[in-house]
Amino acid sequence: MAPVERYLAYLSDIEKSPNTVKAYAHDLKDWFVFLHRRGLDWRGVHLEDIGEFVAWLRLPPAGRSGQVAVLPSVAGHCTARTVNRKLSALSAFYQHAARGGVELGDLLVAWQPARGRGASWKPFLHHISKSAPSPGRAITLKASRKLPRVLSATEAQQILDACDRLRDRLLFALLYDSGIRIGEALGLRHEDIAAAEQTVTILPRENANGARTKSGRSRTVPVSAELVRLFADYLHEEYGDLDSDYVFVNLWGRPHGHPLAYPAVYDLVRRLRRRTGIAFDPHWWRHTYATRLLRDGTPLEVVSTLLGHASVTTTLSFYGHLSIEDARRVLEQAGWFDGREVTW
Repeated sequence: MAPVERYLAYLSDIEKSPNTVKAYAHDLKDWFVFLHRRGLDWRGVHLEDIGEFVAWLRLPPAGRSGQVAVLPSVAGHCTARTVNRKLSALSAFYQHAARGGVELGDLLVAWQPARGRGASWKPFLHHISKSAPSPGRAITLKASRKLPRVLSATEAQQILDACDRLRDRLLFALLYDSGIRIGEALGLRHEDIAAAEQTVTILPRENANGARTKSGRSRTVPVSAELVRLFADYLHEEYGDLDSDYVFVNLWGRPHGHPLAYPAVYDLVRRLRRRTGIAFDPHWWRHTYATRLLRDGTPLEVVSTLLGHASVTTTLSFYGHLSIEDARRVLEQAGWFDGREVTW
């Protein structure tokens, strides 16, 4: 599909994450499969067709062809969050096509009243269009909030102890101690770890293994002396005289000495899952780090800075539930729910 190829190329040109481009490609593939089975032209669909697409996504794959009847009691194949993500990709694709001159009408767009004077956020050129209605998503499913998954101290220890190499133990210890993303860890150079200062610096740069820093801004995160000692042990016992700038490299796999890449990490994760019985993924360590900081009373703005979030709002959207849990714990410790004078 030439329009899709142009859009995906555009995303790559503006340096969107390869994972983002891949996800958009999968989402748009679903849309065009749906259109093909309905005999519809992508430029001539209506809002009702989008509604049918949502219902189609909720069907199990065997039922989408129409050859298998699906009972009403069957749970939806795609969650509301997944459907909303696909609709978001679709909306972005059509907006890109519209800017390229394709007449699409108001597909996927609902015109909303102009923002009131009290609105805190103002769009670009607000002074010109402040009285005009603004576009918004026409269809959005109500999705339940997904809480971040975290590792208990016991689970983290089990995973670390299941690592039979210092390189692997250092990788997950680093994620636990600093909260950096797996892509940021894979892009680390030796110069980024300051042993005397006990810090790790994340720098946006091109990496030979395709690892990415997501935020595009540099930041420095303090780490423990124990992590620095583990790093030194790794260099002495396993890294040796290898000539490479990267901290995490292929020492037993091929190509030898090349920076460790995402597939190798996920192979390691699968092995550790089998050994420990803990179905974790690398991002759980980041959630665990943030949760530990917040429960220990670290101010939200400090946690946001350490995580490299664009704003405190981003941090709050992920971890705002902790404030309720912590409030209940404080009230319980204060005896608020015990010995009440009034009963009901």
